[in-house]
Amino acid sequence: MTGNEARWRDGYWTSADGLTLHYRDYPGDPAATPVICIPGLTRNARDFAAVADRLAGGRRVIVVELRGRGMSDWSPDFATYHAAGYVGDVRALLAALDLPRFVIFGTSLGGIIAMVLGASGQSGLAGVLLNDIGPVIEEAGLERIRGYIGPARWPSWEAAARAMAETHGHAFPDFEAADWRAMAERLAIEKDGAIVGDYDPAIAILVAMPTPAPAEPWRLIEGFEAMPTLLVHGALSDILSAGTAAAMARRLPRMETVTLPRVGHPPLLTEPGVEAAIDRLLAAVDSRG
Repeated sequence: MTGNEARWRDGYWTSADGLTLHYRDYPGDPAATPVICIPGLTRNARDFAAVADRLAGGRRVIVVELRGRGMSDWSPDFATYHAAGYVGDVRALLAALDLPRFVIFGTSLGGIIAMVLGASGQSGLAGVLLNDIGPVIEEAGLERIRGYIGPARWPSWEAAARAMAETHGHAFPDFEAADWRAMAERLAIEKDGAIVGDYDPAIAILVAMPTPAPAEPWRLIEGFEAMPTLLVHGALSDILSAGTAAAMARRLPRMETVTLPRVGHPPLLTEPGVEAAIDRLLAAVDSRG
C-alpha cells in the first residue's frame, strides 16, 4: 500500500481470473463498523471522495474500483463485465479483508451488487445504503445509459464539463459550471493529451445487449429485512421510479427512504438531509454490533 496525503492508502486485491483490482482504504476507528463503497457503472473511487472524507477517522471506509475502472485492471475479456463477475470480485475482496461486520454503500450498479450479496446471505453484511437503485430498473434509464456509454474523449476539461452538462443536465437542473467541472474531474482523467473517461470502453458492449429482467426481482431485497437499510432516491431519476421506491418501502417497513427533489440519477450523497440519514443508518448498525 502507498500513502496519499494521509487521507487514504491504495489497496489491491486479485480477482479469480488474475486481475489486479484497486481500492482506497481510509483509516478510522476500528471499533466502528467499516463502510465499503461500490460505485456505479462508469464511476470510480473519486465518486465517493466527499462521503469517505466525511466518515473517515470515525470509521474505516473502503472505496472499491470495479474491474475496468480507475486504477483497477481492464479485463481482456469483455464478457466478464457483468453483474456476476463484479459480485465475484467483491466477494474476493471481502475474503481478503476478512471483516467480521461491514456496511455497503452501493450507487446504481454498486447497489445491484449489494442486493445480490444480501440475497445470498453474505456473511458480515450488517447494513446497506442503496443509492437510487432497486430490484426493478426503468427501461428509459437503461436506454439513456446505452446512448452515452462507450469511448469518451474531449480536447479539454472545459469540453468535458460541457459534455457532462449535456448528458446529465436533466438529472441536476440546479448545477452550475463549477459543479459540471467537478463531475468531469470525478469521471475522467487526462491521458495522451486529451481528457478521457476513466473506464474501459468495452464495458459498453454487454450494456448494449438486451438483458432479461430477473424472474423474481423482489427476492433481491429480502435479505435486507432484518438489517438497517437506507434508500436514497432522486425524484427525477429515470432508473428508480417513485413506484418502485414505494414498493420497496412496503416490503422493507424498517427501511428509511430519502427522496431528493430536483435530483436525478444518481444522487451525490452530499445533498441536504442525506448525510444525517447516513449517520442514522451507521448508528443503527453500530448499536447492533
